[in-house]
Amino acid sequence: MEDKTIINLYFQRNQRAITETAAKYGAYCTTVAENVLGCPEDTEEIVNDTWLAAWNDIPPSEPGCLRAYLGRLTRNLAISRYRLFRSKKRYSGMETLLSELEDVIPGGRTPEEELEGRELARTLQNWVDSLEAPEGQLFVRRYWHGVSVKELAREAGITQNAMTQRLLRLRQSLRKRLEQEGVAI
Repeated sequence: MEDKTIINLYFQRNQRAITETAAKYGAYCTTVAENVLGCPEDTEEIVNDTWLAAWNDIPPSEPGCLRAYLGRLTRNLAISRYRLFRSKKRYSGMETLLSELEDVIPGGRTPEEELEGRELARTLQNWVDSLEAPEGQLFVRRYWHGVSVKELAREAGITQNAMTQRLLRLRQSLRKRLEQEGVAI
């Protein structure tokens, strides 16, 4: 079923929207949540929470790209779950993933920092768009989808050390771009 048709089902408040969404994007959302959490039980719960969040948010929201919208919802819910259990040390993989970027990407809380965050997002998107396709895809898969270094290395046919170095060079390139744009790191 086409995304526009699924979105129309949400606007009609037809429960079939959830069924169709799950059929089309269930595996994708499961992968996103699993990469963040690494726990099948929590992953299943997060994916179900994603369907509920989409139901509650559409309408009034009308996502331009349903896949990206659902991926963002899933990722945000999974990160919230991760933070909830972080003190219990249940999710060490996400800790590593976030720590790799913390010295490059600043966080924001105040309205001014939120505005800076949106500007940072635009700068980050422009930077990713400027990369050659394999490097941009690598960055997104690692830092958005949370794919492990081991998995990325296996897919690329290189060692984990070589993949770690590639990711380090990408982060250094991002840092340089952010400094050029005047983003405080």
